[in-house]
Amino acid sequence: MNLDFSQIVPSIPFIMNGIWVTLLFVLVSAILGFFIGILLSLFKISRFKSLKIFADGYTSIFRGTPLILQLMIIYFAVPQLTGYDIPAFLAGVLAFGLNSGAYISEVIRAGIQAVDKGQIEAAKALGVSYGLMMKDIILPQAMKNILPALINEFITLTKESAIISTIGYLDIMRRAQVVGANTYRYFEPFLVVALIYYLLVMGLTIVGRLVERRLRRSES
Repeated sequence: MNLDFSQIVPSIPFIMNGIWVTLLFVLVSAILGFFIGILLSLFKISRFKSLKIFADGYTSIFRGTPLILQLMIIYFAVPQLTGYDIPAFLAGVLAFGLNSGAYISEVIRAGIQAVDKGQIEAAKALGVSYGLMMKDIILPQAMKNILPALINEFITLTKESAIISTIGYLDIMRRAQVVGANTYRYFEPFLVVALIYYLLVMGLTIVGRLVERRLRRSES
């Protein structure tokens, strides 16, 4: 065993600073994905066939191709067509947000369709407009039901965020690679990063379980 953590101790603060960089990236991507997911879910249950076709096609494409390929297209291929060198952060947010939106749209759609149809009929009978009905009646109930699933999506997004290191963004993973290249020791920094990701995911998992318990209590 050729392990010597003493050589990377001075670099640990550099790696740790990547936590906030990673969390900011994940948060912005999750917010973008959430709003895209809501829009797509409404398209999927719309009475307009063209919107349904667009939403289903969008979901099929982003769920049927690798996330890393989508990231590479946005970061490397799009500038070839537009002439604009997109920053790594923006490219990552777009790729992860667009991809996450496809998955979240299915979760939200299922949540909306799980709401009692009697409430929809009652809202229509009272003359409530479709927009207000969705905003004030249907979506709040759907969100309550799918909140655990959304937290799981956030956890998945946190783990998959390491992919953005492939385009040079200084997240936790990329910082470990930099430390490894400078010290010629990769196992130690990667082990530190593995521990950081594990603790982040476990923390989010605990939050998810607490939310589920609170939801169960409110329903009982």
